[in-house]
Amino acid sequence: MTSEHRGDYEELVDEISELLGAPATLENRDFELIAFGAYDSEGDLDPSALDPVRTRSILTRRSTAAVRAWFEGFGITRATGPVRIPPTPEAGVYRGRICLPVRHRGVVHGYVWLLDDDPGPSERQLSAAMRVTARIGALLADEAQHGADLSRELRAVLTAERGWQSEMAIAELRTALGARADGPHTVVCVAPWPSADPDDAPSVRGMPGATALCTLPWGATAQCVAVLVRLRSPDVLTPATTAAGRLLERARGGTGSGDARGGTGPGDPRAGTGPGDTRGGTRPGDRRGVTRPGDPRGGTGPGDPSASGGACAGVATPRSGLAELGASWWEASAAARAALAEPRLGPVAQWAAIGPFRLLTALPPEVAHDPVARTLLAPVHRELARTAEVYLDCAGQAARAAAELGIHRQTLYYRLSRIEKLTGLDLDDGEDRLLLHMTLKGARLSPGDTPGPSG
Repeated sequence: MTSEHRGDYEELVDEISELLGAPATLENRDFELIAFGAYDSEGDLDPSALDPVRTRSILTRRSTAAVRAWFEGFGITRATGPVRIPPTPEAGVYRGRICLPVRHRGVVHGYVWLLDDDPGPSERQLSAAMRVTARIGALLADEAQHGADLSRELRAVLTAERGWQSEMAIAELRTALGARADGPHTVVCVAPWPSADPDDAPSVRGMPGATALCTLPWGATAQCVAVLVRLRSPDVLTPATTAAGRLLERARGGTGSGDARGGTGPGDPRAGTGPGDTRGGTRPGDRRGVTRPGDPRGGTGPGDPSASGGACAGVATPRSGLAELGASWWEASAAARAALAEPRLGPVAQWAAIGPFRLLTALPPEVAHDPVARTLLAPVHRELARTAEVYLDCAGQAARAAAELGIHRQTLYYRLSRIEKLTGLDLDDGEDRLLLHMTLKGARLSPGDTPGPSG
């Protein structure tokens, strides 16, 4: 979302740059770049003077979770005055920093950063700059309040009962969005979100087209994130997939917003691939961390917060206006459940592409988990369950199934006979095969948070 205060931020950061005689940058508390000040100094504009952390922040307009955790370790979230951070070359921080916390009514809303030189700005200059940060803090607080209002309105729409309650909630969200309520929209669901702490909730800043965002329950114990995304065209879902990818990067970092709990430091070889590249955790597209509940091929459950490394996203079919937001949310949630159950669909799954899961996600759990496969799904028979699903995925073609499983065809036939005995089904019968196939797929679905499309 483009901030209505963008010009104000740039002017205030320019003012700080002039006061301190050094280029300054403004980031929100999630370390996403808001503005950077222009300052006419040949040395400071020399690219060789930039270190990897600063370069990445300017070029990508955001920092990694590990960078955030490292800088927060110097107490900037609690500070009420300037904080000097020494250079740490092994962390990709070649030059020292001065951090000016941006606060409003005791709450930190962001940070102004500048490179620290010797002797650097005086205490008088820093005090003057801190007075400017107070004006920035008021603007950021106003923007945060507006975002919180939109979050509340979106949550009300997605949790409202059908009928007049839903209509009222949509009308209030439409009023809050103004002109942004018109045109094509879609909804993105990212699940599970690894934190229920409101302070760890993400924002729509840095997500082109995103107009509102909120967190919602996901199953019994976890959370998910819902994002309303405005599209320029219903045929181009790039803003939605961009929002999904950025949220997944944060969710798979393991702390929701990259806070200091469990983060690694810039330059830590466990966190990235080089100086300044501190991308810890599983990246979108990397399926090594995906876990699935009840999966006959192994894994834990995607409603379990411990499975945050396996977060996935779903994208609904684009619709015009806001009248069908409830249906869009159900589709996005269902697509996320499908991606969690079937990694080949993810990490970002579109509702239109999830195949049979469009039907399975509409079924109540007690129906999707048919008792016919209860014995087969026991841990002791995990390999048989995997064999059954691969065989059915291969349309009952024994040669293909044996090749994919890496076993001899006679071994496959032996396993299939055992599967028939355990389930009482005839795998030569099309309806029996359909029942078993759908039951095996349904067993891997997380509970999600919606009862069905007619909810």
